[in-house]
Amino acid sequence: MEKVRVGVIGCGSIGVYHIASYQKASNAEVVALCDIEETTLKAAQAKFNVSKGYLDYEDLLSDSSVEAVSVCLPNRLHSIVTVDALKAGKHVLCEKPPAIDASETRRMFDTRDKTGKKLLIGLTMRFRNDCRALKSHIDADELGEVYYAKCGYLRRSGIPGMGSWFTTKSEAGAGPIYDIGVHALDLTMWLMNNFEAKSAFASSYAKFGPFGKGVGDWGKPAPGGPFDVEDLAAAMIRMRDGATIFLEVSWASFVGEEQFYSILLGDKGGADLANVSIISEEHKHFVEKKVSYSKNDPYLSEVEHFVDCILHDREPITTGEQMIALQETLDAVLESAEKKKEVHIT
Repeated sequence: MEKVRVGVIGCGSIGVYHIASYQKASNAEVVALCDIEETTLKAAQAKFNVSKGYLDYEDLLSDSSVEAVSVCLPNRLHSIVTVDALKAGKHVLCEKPPAIDASETRRMFDTRDKTGKKLLIGLTMRFRNDCRALKSHIDADELGEVYYAKCGYLRRSGIPGMGSWFTTKSEAGAGPIYDIGVHALDLTMWLMNNFEAKSAFASSYAKFGPFGKGVGDWGKPAPGGPFDVEDLAAAMIRMRDGATIFLEVSWASFVGEEQFYSILLGDKGGADLANVSIISEEHKHFVEKKVSYSKNDPYLSEVEHFVDCILHDREPITTGEQMIALQETLDAVLESAEKKKEVHIT
């Protein structure tokens, strides 16, 4: 079986998921790793038995044995390293969010078009089988016109890497809006098949992080480092066709339990991700239909999709048009929260 030779750039928390997933995939082989911290790099090489290790990503990109890379770096570096990798002739799976603003996202996909390489953004929720199952019913027009959606990702105590790049605006771009809000919003827009946002009106707060509260177990903390991002945000997003999306996200909040949800309401039916169900009306009675699905490893499904796109010259599921529109919407949410007014998307 033909295998794609992969290099993983960034061996931190999410990088480890990528390495492990590629090693489970039958059509991929991890041939090189990169991290600026030598101890982290050596530990990953030893754990996953990868002989080649680089401290500089440009050295990895110069390695002719590497055909594709995963970019698992701070948000600020997503566009920089992705563009360099594409120009070096590598296919790229870049972690979410696409970038820290829409202009950088556009540059990434413009470079993809010029190089002819594949570019997938790591929006893993699209690869969950429960999400895929709901999508198949929605695509079959069981909801009709979807005019309202409510989605969110609420953590009780889940601030990643307190004091690190995660909580530094210049490195991350934003807090949970970009980190986990991107998952809830992208999944909901994808389920709706509607990425055309017109405006956003949002609010954001930092009630935990500045006081050292709400620390999660993801990322590598940097004691004494900054916290100049939000830890909760809520937004009302108006779509160009008149539909509305309500989005709420938090790294830390007094909620009963962590929640990831997406609810879609149409003129023929509704969909609820939490129950994996379709709600409709039959014979003047409300009917809730449970959608069956088999559980899967979405990270494995994601890298398998990426490699399959390379081997069979297929378009990755995260299209350039969708990703630019998604980042434009996230940017508008952030700007609206900061300026405390509605922001229109041009």
